[in-house]
This record gives sequence, structure tokens and C-alpha cells, in this order.
Amino acid sequence: MQRIIYSVLILCLSFGGNAKASNHKIEPTQAIKVELKKTATGYELLRGGKPYYVKGAGGTSYYYKVAQYGGNSVRTWSTNDAKNILDSAQKNGLTVMMGLPVTPERHGFDYNDSVAVKKQFDRVKAEVLKYKDHPALLCWGIGNELNLSYKNPKVWDAVNDIAQMIHEVDPNHLATTVLAGINKKEIEHIKAKTPAIDLLSINTYGGLAELPAKVKAAGWAGAYLVTEWGPTGHWEGLQTDWNAPVEETSSEKAAVYKSRYHYGVERDKANCLGSYVFLWGQKQERTPTWYGLFTAKGQESEVIDAMQYLWTGTFPKNKAPHVYGFVLNKQQAQHSIYLQPNSSYEAEVMAMHPNGDTLNYRWELLPEATKVGEGGDHEDKPEALKLAYTDLGKGKIKIVSPAKTGAYRLFIYVQDGKNKVATANIPFFVK
Repeated sequence: MQRIIYSVLILCLSFGGNAKASNHKIEPTQAIKVELKKTATGYELLRGGKPYYVKGAGGTSYYYKVAQYGGNSVRTWSTNDAKNILDSAQKNGLTVMMGLPVTPERHGFDYNDSVAVKKQFDRVKAEVLKYKDHPALLCWGIGNELNLSYKNPKVWDAVNDIAQMIHEVDPNHLATTVLAGINKKEIEHIKAKTPAIDLLSINTYGGLAELPAKVKAAGWAGAYLVTEWGPTGHWEGLQTDWNAPVEETSSEKAAVYKSRYHYGVERDKANCLGSYVFLWGQKQERTPTWYGLFTAKGQESEVIDAMQYLWTGTFPKNKAPHVYGFVLNKQQAQHSIYLQPNSSYEAEVMAMHPNGDTLNYRWELLPEATKVGEGGDHEDKPEALKLAYTDLGKGKIKIVSPAKTGAYRLFIYVQDGKNKVATANIPFFVK
């Protein structure tokens, strides 16, 4: 899924954390060589001659927290604000998989247009020349999900030309391209048309646990990175009768992140060189809570706790609240809840805090998002509606349903007052 992450996304917080991690260390000022080494059992990534396993996060914010929680790398989807991103990563002891802006066919690019392809090539080359010697650079990601909804295999010729160019002008870094999922047809195109790439990168969500088997079945025997992974995608989980996707709670997400990482990333250390969790930040995609590990206010969900555990083997002292139930009119999210207009119903979230902290509750009502993108394209968050409710205490409220027919979602943010939060939502339909 193409993740268009804006550099302005709370960047002040990411760069504001630089001083916490720099400690006045003398930073390197030239490129650090990155290599791919064939081993007796598979592949190994070397950086500065030393083994380097990627424990990464995709996003442009909170870089100091990536380092604080045990990560070592970040991923971008373009070169927007690249200098600041590279400098921030370096000061926090992180590397960067830098995305190169190669336009997918589904955005209207014609790969039969040789003039347009050449202009794109020249633009990308200029970006490579501009940033190739930065010491935080790890590798180049040529485009993102160029195989999503495409028909013209000439896109792979363009990718190969860019990869060859990278090897000519930048001998210190690897070149890869990022696929949406993996299948035999695409791998045959990749092997035939893009021999210049050093390794493959794959975005996958609900299917992460099966990825090592899928990679082998598709015929890829080389090295690869998992460049996006996270919750069950909105296109692959449960849906209501009116086709509203059902989102996992933050606690359910924490469980699936831990399980899928073990089976889909750690299980194939022979060929899988690491991964980038999605999204180290916040964005609107179907909902404002689906993919972000943080809220728009910068609060950290239970998934952050899970990532610290996966990266370091230990949980934080202060954990996030845990949601173990959420009902509206005594029904769960997957039950296709229909409500009468302008009527009273009870909603209740069952939650606890592992450290025994006092919890407080913030409720929000949104209309269902209708102006949605494909593959992570930009979406605007629907404007919140006024929610009329009576607080019944301990996570229970009585709401008055909207008067207008249509699809809505009731959101709950369970907060501990220490910047930790649990999130959940229930889609419902008024008719």
C-alpha cells in the first residue's frame, strides 16, 4: 500500500528529540558502505563491515523514540525533506531507507512515454547525487508498490535503469524496489527485467506470517526486506453489511504484531534482512487510528509496547492501557449494528491498566469516511460530529444516535494521563 507520509507530520517532535540521543558524539561525515553478503545459509547485510539487521519503523516523526525503544532504522516513501530526515536519523543513531519518487501507473504515469520516463530518471538521479554521501543512508527504495493496479511491465525496465544508475554513481548503497505483496508473476518480471536490484522489498499486512512461504513459492531465492507490516489491512478483514471495514482494537493489534513478527520476519533470518513497522506516526486511512502507532496527539498505543519488546526483549515500565471489550447496544463491532435515529443507546468499553493507573475516557463520533484513497493515498479525516451522551461511569455512556441516516463510527480513547492510550471503534448505521 503506498503510504504517502507528509514530512510535516509532527516533524518538530522527531527533530526535537535529537539532543536526547546525540550526547555530543562525533558524527561521521561521509558515506558508510553498505553491502549484501552471501553466507552459507542465506544473506547478511553489512554496514561499515559489520552485520546489520534492520529493526525499522516507517514514518517521518518521533525518531528519538525509535532509538529509545530499540529500533535502528527508518523508512521514507520519498525524498521530501530528505536532508532534515537524514540529519535527524544520524543524530539519533539511526539509518534511513530513502524512498525515491517513482510514479506508479495508477497515478496516471505512462511507461510507454519515453520522454516522461527520461524526465523521471533524471529527476531521481539528481536526488541520488544530492544525498548519496550522507552517513545515515542505508539503501535506496525505488518507488513504492509499482505493481499495484498496473498493466504495463515496462515499469520494471525503468526500475532497472534507475538501479543501474545507482550502482554507477553510488557504490556505497544498495538498491531495492518495493512490492505490494508477492506473487509468482511479479517475481518472474522482477527476475527477468530488474537484475540490477540488490534485494527485494515487500509490503504485507494480514499475510505477514505466511510471507516466508510465499516468497519461496513465488520463486524468489534472494535477500529481502519487509518494508511495511502492521495490523490487518482494511481490505482484508471483517466488514459490516454496508461494507465498513472492522478495525482491530489497539490491544488486538499488539497481539497480532507480536505473533506476525515472529512468524513472518524472525523465522526467515536466512534471507529476510529485517523489517520496517508501519506506521511510526499517525495518519487518516479509513480511520484516524487504523495504522498509526501514535494518536494525532502523540499518545502511544500498546503496539509501541509490543515493538519495544520485539526490538529489545523487554517491555516498558509504564505500559499502555489494555482494552478487552467494547460494545454498543450490547453488540460488538463485527455484528453490523443498526440504530434508530435520535434514540438512546448504551456503549461500554472494558479496559484496565497493567500498572494500575487511573483511566480516563475520551469519546468521538465520526461519519464513515467516503472520500478514500487506494494503497495509502492521502485521505482527509471526516469532521467530528457533536456527540450527545451521558457519562454512566467506568467506561460506560448513554449516547443519543445521530438524526441523519447513514454510516458512523464511535471511537473510544482510553488514557492513563502518562501519554499512553488504548483505542477502539465501532461502526454503526442509522436508518
